Parts: sequence; C-alpha cells; structure tokens
Amino acid sequence: MSADWQHGLCGCFDNFGLCIISYFVPCYQFGRNAEAVGESCFTCGLAYLCPIVNIIAALKIRGKIREQKGIPGSTLNDLLLICFCTLCALVQEAQEVQGAPGQVSMARE
Repeated sequence: MSADWQHGLCGCFDNFGLCIISYFVPCYQFGRNAEAVGESCFTCGLAYLCPIVNIIAALKIRGKIREQKGIPGSTLNDLLLICFCTLCALVQEAQEVQGAPGQVSMARE
C-alpha cells in the first residue's frame, strides 16, 4: 500500500490556523503530532526544545507517520526536510495526522 502526503510540503496555507500555531509554539504542535501516533505529547514536546534530541525525536515521529499512512520516503529525506524546512515539515505532519481516520488517500475516479 503506497500513498502520498495529503498536503504538499508548502501546503501550510491549507490550514492557516495550524500554520500560525506551528510557527509560534512548535513544541506544542510537535507534541500533538507525536500523540497522534501513540507517543507522549508532553515528553515529545519537551524533547523538541532540546538541540540534537529534537532532530532525533522529529525523525522518529515523521517516520512513524509515514509508516502508519504507507507513505514512501527515507530517513535521509526526512532528515533534510527537518533540518532545512522545519516548520513546513511540522505542518505537513500535522495535516496528515489530522486527516480522517483510516483515510489513506483521496480516490480520483
């Protein structure tokens, strides 16, 4: 089962409120994303504030989201996105986990 992200990397303005929250309080949004894939919201939110630990935590959560949704990708690609497009990747992940439960991709028929 192979799917794509519901929103592109630059799809921040698909949900402007989410974009604002991620910009001003990224640790909160990261914690919520982590909670959506079965991790501790509080622990991951705190980890997001610690250099180096935040990159490791972000890799773990983005990988879990990709795994659960059947989205292809690699750890190296995730690392580059997290390091160079941090907020865009955070918003993309948030939009993915907030999608309809069980929704893999939109059918185009």
